[in-house]
Amino acid sequence: MYLPSGHAESSIEALFALIKENPLGVLTTAIQSPSFPLLQSSHIPWVLDVFSTDPDTPVKGRLRGHMAKQNPQAKAIIEALTAADSQSTSQLQQDVMILFTASYHHYVTPKFYTETKPVSGKVVPTWNYAAAQVYGKATIYYDSSSSETSEYLSQQVHDLSRMCETSIMGYTGQDERPGPWKVADAPDRYVDILKKNIIGIEIAIENIGGKFKMSQEMGVGDRNGVIEGFSNLGSDIGQKMSAVVKERGEMKDAAKMAWKQK
Repeated sequence: MYLPSGHAESSIEALFALIKENPLGVLTTAIQSPSFPLLQSSHIPWVLDVFSTDPDTPVKGRLRGHMAKQNPQAKAIIEALTAADSQSTSQLQQDVMILFTASYHHYVTPKFYTETKPVSGKVVPTWNYAAAQVYGKATIYYDSSSSETSEYLSQQVHDLSRMCETSIMGYTGQDERPGPWKVADAPDRYVDILKKNIIGIEIAIENIGGKFKMSQEMGVGDRNGVIEGFSNLGSDIGQKMSAVVKERGEMKDAAKMAWKQK
């Protein structure tokens, strides 16, 4: 990921927050195979376990997910592990990458740049967005006959369902809200059959980076034009983008002021 200083997010805590708010990440692998493409990607919802927000910590957390065995990417992973004569639980030799993108992103028209456009016209369109990228080693649970695989998948599916039901759907069972759906609500035999058709994936987060590209590099006049332009769209995403551009601009200004006062 290209991380220019004006957009790069140095706070691991902020990047972890982005992942928790946007758990659908794109897993990318690069595995040499006679049967499948070298590069493959899949959208997977992840459970994030945070260990540390210290940049110097070797493993800062882990991501836990699962994937259908019929997915060609899963087949390539299993093929690589089998060729390496691995056991039921094994670590891929190749690093993997997971990309998370915030739900709020939007095209930015040059018409928003109310300061520069009328004076010189030297403005072009762009796209505002926020994203986080994780690199690490993947431990794979793929042997359906293994108790370790069964236990991992049971815990992962339970934790993922609970996270999505409560955090995303708001089904907490409190304040007159409905209670969450639970894995235990489905027949045990049905769940066991489904578990045999998925693999578990656990990523040790060794490196994480990200950005908030939210017009914070623009001058105050142009930035205010972007804030007003998004607000005037009259949509939920427009209001969200307006708020984030304003927040990120204020953060940049505060950091610049603090640096000057040193």
